[in-house]
Amino acid sequence: MVSFSGDETAPFFGFLGAAAALIFSCMGAAYGTAKSGVGVASMGVMRPELVMKSIVPVVMAGVLGIYGLIIAVIISTGINPKAKPYYLFDGYAHLSSGLACASPGFLQAWLSGSSATPGSGLMLNSQSYLLG
Repeated sequence: MVSFSGDETAPFFGFLGAAAALIFSCMGAAYGTAKSGVGVASMGVMRPELVMKSIVPVVMAGVLGIYGLIIAVIISTGINPKAKPYYLFDGYAHLSSGLACASPGFLQAWLSGSSATPGSGLMLNSQSYLLG
């Protein structure tokens, strides 16, 4: 018989928060990277000298996916019911922190990818938007 202290269903909510942080942040990052990649590819065809200036949204979208991974690792290492009691409060706290990381990461990466393609079109048509 395994000795378990705390609530037996609490780790489910904690791991659900870790999964939400990882899944939604990476989904947004994947979409943002794909949409930004379209803008970079069109920039490479039309004006190859401006490709490095248009790669910033790709990097931003990827970093937001990494933030979700970091939060998921922090949450999952905090779930160890055999070391210390893990109650429903802890599970709900980990769920809410995972969702608090996941939803802004998903939306920000999604929107940075969606704005990268029109931004690349602006860079193709006008040099006055570029600094340096």
